Amino acid sequence: MKIHPTAIVGSSARLGENLEIGPYAIVEDGVTVGSDCVIQAHSVLTNKVTIGDRNVIGYGAVIGSPPQDLAHNDSISSGVVIGNDNVFREYVTIHRGSKEGTSTRVGHGNLLMAGVHLGHNVSIGDRNIFANNCLLAGYVDAADDIVLGGASVFHQFLRIGAMCMIRGGTAWSKDIPPFTVGAIINRVCGINAIGMKRKGIGTENRANVKRAYKLLYRSGLNVTQAIDAGQSEDWTREGKMFMDFVGRRTKRGLCAAQSEEPIGTH
Repeated sequence: MKIHPTAIVGSSARLGENLEIGPYAIVEDGVTVGSDCVIQAHSVLTNKVTIGDRNVIGYGAVIGSPPQDLAHNDSISSGVVIGNDNVFREYVTIHRGSKEGTSTRVGHGNLLMAGVHLGHNVSIGDRNIFANNCLLAGYVDAADDIVLGGASVFHQFLRIGAMCMIRGGTAWSKDIPPFTVGAIINRVCGINAIGMKRKGIGTENRANVKRAYKLLYRSGLNVTQAIDAGQSEDWTREGKMFMDFVGRRTKRGLCAAQSEEPIGTH
């Protein structure tokens, strides 16, 4: 274990094996860190943070600090739970849960680039890539294999479906269906065919998602009618994921589609 002499590690912090903790890093009491992690200089792990194995915590990152929620009471017990094999680059901030017993959650194999912010009670899945300065407000729920372009921002309580690809510099306040490409504010422009192909999703399944997309956005039906019509259709796994997502409607509502776009995918 390599702990720099200027690092501060709480006496009750639980540390795994083969850790590196850099200069002036702070690991407070109540924090649990798994094995083979690297905690770089000036990073801060505070409150009830639980981190799995083989994670990299970048320079100046702060994980577990109180939420930016005016209704939050610092006396409550909440935390951050992080899986394995994640990389959090410079100055990433992840706030703990806002209510008693709740947590902000990060899965496995994610890359959060410099300046990414996860607000309180955010939940993100596995293998996501969030480019520099992406901002996720409280309770955002992001699935797996998502790519968020730099400086994209997301309103509280919205959902980001699996394998979305979101253009940098955009703002979102509505749920984004899985496998879609986000182009401008609350507008999608077809399906992420290249990303699906790279993930090994075959032609039939990609075509199935395209069919689900066209039912929702190009059939002339409203959302309720499209959901009802989809119940009588046979869907592959990915098509069903799309229809199940849009069927679980929330107060945020769904993103619209651009009026003119190439849906094309093979």
